[in-house]
This record gives sequence, structure tokens and C-alpha cells, in this order.
Amino acid sequence: MSVANRIDEQAYLELAAREQSRFLELWDGEPKAKPSMSYEHNHDMSELGFALRQQIDPSLYEIRVNSGRLRHTAGNVFIPDVMVVPTNLAQTQRGQPGRLETYDAPMPLVVEVWSRSTGDYDLSVKLAAYQARGDAEIWRLHPYERTLTCWVRQADGTYAEEAFAGGLVALAALPGVAVDLDALFTR
Repeated sequence: MSVANRIDEQAYLELAAREQSRFLELWDGEPKAKPSMSYEHNHDMSELGFALRQQIDPSLYEIRVNSGRLRHTAGNVFIPDVMVVPTNLAQTQRGQPGRLETYDAPMPLVVEVWSRSTGDYDLSVKLAAYQARGDAEIWRLHPYERTLTCWVRQADGTYAEEAFAGGLVALAALPGVAVDLDALFTR
């Protein structure tokens, strides 16, 4: 799309509301449909959402799987594969028919699951955007390598990176919540 065809955030939100079946994101002013994903991508995304939902207090947090949007800038609005939303923030979205669920505030956990079509973009653009937003913990699951890379926000605003190839992974941003990667990657 050329610069002349870029749209502003309001036009994007209107377009995405009209075409809800397309899961549109806004990348540098250009609306982009999230592509269809593989079985492994969808499985791991869904199973992670279920695993988190079983452990969190619903009065404190809600889970979104491939729904809800995170605004980085007016020209960049993304739909993470999984995110944990504080219930008090989620409640601000209620009672607004036709308005897409979009958040500016940092989230406790944002997850992208690697895919061939978006994997490079997730690391080169989305990771930087989530870090700039100040999201507390950012995960990248790789369904084929069966690995997890996580970035945890430190007190000074930097991110510590750690990789896992299995086992139980405790979430830094959600005390008492852990994900068993071996169980998650079992198909």
C-alpha cells in the first residue's frame, strides 16, 4: 500500500468494525488482515489461553485469545494471539456497541505464537512495540521448535530475555501462575 493509501486510526477502527471476520491490524497506517494459521499455531494459542484461564482470578484478570487490540501509536494497532487484561480495564470497554476493544495501558502478559507468515514481523516490529508500550511480560511461543522466549520488564524499563525448551514456567507478572510447556506442546 502506498503512503497515499494509508489511513488514520479512526478510519482503521471503522473498517475493522465493519469487517470483523478479517481480524484487521494497523501496521504503520496500513490495514493488514491477520492470515489464517496452522493447526499447531491455533492449538498452542488456544491451549495457552485455557491454561491461563484456569489459574487466574477472574475478578482480577480476563483472557483474550486472538481478540482485543493493543494500541502502540495511532498508526499501529495489533491483535496479540493471547493477552491478559486487568478486569478493571476490561470493564471500561463495556456498554459501547460497535466500539472495538482497544487498550492503551500496558498489559501483564502479551503473547505471539510464531508462524511462517508473521514470525519475522512479530519479532522485528511487534516485540519492539509491546516493549515501548511497557507491557510487563511478552512471550513468543514457537510451536515447531517447542520453545518459549520471554521478555520481562525490569524496574529500569529494560527487558530481560530468557528462553525455555520445556518444563514449568512461572510468570513474573502474574505471581502464582505457571505454564507447563511440556503439557502445552503435547498434541
